[in-house]
Amino acid sequence: MSASAPLPSRSHAGGRSGSPLRFPAEAIAPQSQSYIRWLTDEMLFHYQRCHRRAFLDIYGDPSQQDPPSDYLLKLRQDSTDHRHEVLQDFQPIHRPPFNPGDWAAGAKATRDLMAQGVETIHRAVLVMPSPVAEVQFVSQPDLLIKQPGWSCWGDWTYAPIDIKLGKKPKLDYQVVATYHAYVLSRVQGVWPEHSYLALRDGQRYPIDLGRLVLKLQDTLNHCLQDLRSPQTPELFISHSRCDLCHWFGHCYGEAKAQRHLSLLPGVTPARYEFLRQHHITTVATLAQTSPAYLAPLPGFGEPVAEKLVHQAQALMDNRAIPRTDSQSPHGFPLWPEDLPEAEIELFFDIESAPDQNLIYLHGVLVVNRLTGEETFHALLAESHAEERRAWKDFLDLVHAYPDSPVYHFCPYEAQTVRKLGQRYGTHNRHIDTLLSRFFDIHKCVTDGVTLPIESYALKHIARWMGFDWRDEGANGAQSICWYNAWAETGDRTYLDAILRYNEDDCRATYHVREWLANFAEPHWERLYTANGAP
Repeated sequence: MSASAPLPSRSHAGGRSGSPLRFPAEAIAPQSQSYIRWLTDEMLFHYQRCHRRAFLDIYGDPSQQDPPSDYLLKLRQDSTDHRHEVLQDFQPIHRPPFNPGDWAAGAKATRDLMAQGVETIHRAVLVMPSPVAEVQFVSQPDLLIKQPGWSCWGDWTYAPIDIKLGKKPKLDYQVVATYHAYVLSRVQGVWPEHSYLALRDGQRYPIDLGRLVLKLQDTLNHCLQDLRSPQTPELFISHSRCDLCHWFGHCYGEAKAQRHLSLLPGVTPARYEFLRQHHITTVATLAQTSPAYLAPLPGFGEPVAEKLVHQAQALMDNRAIPRTDSQSPHGFPLWPEDLPEAEIELFFDIESAPDQNLIYLHGVLVVNRLTGEETFHALLAESHAEERRAWKDFLDLVHAYPDSPVYHFCPYEAQTVRKLGQRYGTHNRHIDTLLSRFFDIHKCVTDGVTLPIESYALKHIARWMGFDWRDEGANGAQSICWYNAWAETGDRTYLDAILRYNEDDCRATYHVREWLANFAEPHWERLYTANGAP
């Protein structure tokens, strides 16, 4: 551990007479808000991801919470299965008996097991006083593992292990693991050498406590301050983090009513802070701001500044605004070769089961512009054993139209084709030739036009352009749940829903391509005129 980190030495039993962390006065000063009694590791975890969620979990009205989605329920079950799998390596285990929420009883039962020197404790409860009167720090690591050393119990110590479903040791995981070690040090009288994360695929990750303890101190300071404030933390909608939160509907309703800037694509938390510092707090104000005024701000620059101002203007007027490119003769970023038109065009979308490492569906819509015929091909692998065959069927189909562009949405399809080529020994030359025909419609949209939408995901774009999906609740996360349900039950109703969803994704990509080509046509006509073309 780092010598500069505020950790107690092992020789003086973890500093039981004083906390190794230092809390500023503003973190522990009395507040008008009624005190939280227990600050748990779960609160600390959610606080790192969203200050507002942690606050609402304590003081919010539970009736305003959203019910869990099928995908969230699946993640919870996957997490439970992963935890059970890890626990098999630590049998037998002891679990302290106590009623849910009775942290004091759980802490006493845990201390009794530690004093006995049992090898493994599952869901231990560790409690220590916080610097705030009447508030206790509560840690509940998945496992405490007995190790050699010296503690208040005798010639043994314990080290915490947190079991997480993720594949990477995310910073918020590491901070909570450090919190476990901190509270444990106050219970057993000495810091453990390490705290650990048990990740997916059997990975065991040791936490560098000397490095993380300073981050923990900063996080706890702010957490104590915010969770004891009478003011609800300001909302910020981040779809990548908010979509699975049970407060999303509540917060999103407020954001829509306020026309909050976080609803604009490109407004990151860092950029939002700079906008606030310059008193730009509404969509209307941003729409009236000159891009030249924003461009010098850190993290902006001319392209981002123009895009954000256009984004606000598009939302205010509900209109599409073309991007500009001073380097092109027609002043528009897209060229006709970015959206090539051919006698036959292919629109491609993949469905996968990430938790099974399975690519099970290649959906291809074949559009014949001469005849107007549209044919959807669902190249399906109903099991791992059929993945190779589905891949070959896809190659046979696209090679049947060697001159056709292959349109897709976002890089995932191209990346997956490359991966499957490597997995099944398809020669790189053939993959390179195929990928040279791929055209990413998402890139074309984001390069060429600003739309009055909250996200540049396919559904938001296509729905604004007038397309809709046959199944209202269909999305990528739901399709994963449908595939699992199909695999478990054999009920083809789930498989049929996936096929409809995949076909609609292909048709949506086609719809967006047509809209974008029509939008670009006036700009391309100027290009043709400048070049003397008819």
